[in-house]
Amino acid sequence: MNLKQLEAFVCVAEEKSFSAAAKKLYLTQPTVSAHISSLEKELGARLFVRTTKDVELSPEGEQLYGNARKILQLEKNILRDFTQKDLKTANRIVVGASTVPGQYILPQILSLFSRTYPGNQLELKEADSMEVVRLVQDGLVEIGFTGTTVTDPTCVFEPFYSDRLVIITPNNDKYRQYEKTGFPLEQFYEERWIFREEGSGTRKEAESHLKDMGVDLSRLEIVATISNQETIKKSVEAAMGISILSGAAVDDYVEQGALLRFSPGPQEIYRKLYMVWSKNHKPGKAARLFIRFVRELYAYL
Repeated sequence: MNLKQLEAFVCVAEEKSFSAAAKKLYLTQPTVSAHISSLEKELGARLFVRTTKDVELSPEGEQLYGNARKILQLEKNILRDFTQKDLKTANRIVVGASTVPGQYILPQILSLFSRTYPGNQLELKEADSMEVVRLVQDGLVEIGFTGTTVTDPTCVFEPFYSDRLVIITPNNDKYRQYEKTGFPLEQFYEERWIFREEGSGTRKEAESHLKDMGVDLSRLEIVATISNQETIKKSVEAAMGISILSGAAVDDYVEQGALLRFSPGPQEIYRKLYMVWSKNHKPGKAARLFIRFVRELYAYL
């Protein structure tokens, strides 16, 4: 049993939903489900009763809930007591981030960090993944967040988040037929594609996975290369073409019914998002505190 499992359990109990708990904790739903499953297996008890509308605590879950909340509150008290000294030496932290972590992951992390360590000042610079790495290499940012890695012995890349890659299409009859069967591989060559720009971690990882699936990239009809993900989503909605993007970036359009989302292959495809820092320009004390905070936040992904 660990604190992340108890945190997931308490959150699901309070939100009455696995998906809502995942959003609140900034985790994927499979990760939350895995935490609950492991906890139930260890305790030998079913903790939730799943209904068609929501999730309710079982009698065993009710028994665990009060103690779990007390344990989590004790953790917060300990962290508060032992991190007060860090607040006295608060500092400015310069962070670089590519589009997906910068727009869809980091805002929540930065908010949690600033509430936990309110004396620190955070500066965020956004660029594509390759440019973020260059900023780290040049010492212009202390920590980078990217969607891919590069071969550079002077940089440390540490994965912190699993991001699902998905195909997005317009929500119309042509594509709704694939909701039951999945998006067929042979259809890739019949579609018009909108890709992210060169240097994008999303594009690099998407192309790598497509190659692994046996897709001939030279046969794809690429009608546009766009750096802004919001523009890509709107272009797909307008039936300009289809695209592969981060699952975190398309949740809003899918939930609104503007787009459909498919796995690019027979199984879901995930790529890692990374923290990166330079061995030559080592992060300062406040930046190291931020790295530790992110590690602990996503320790059980």
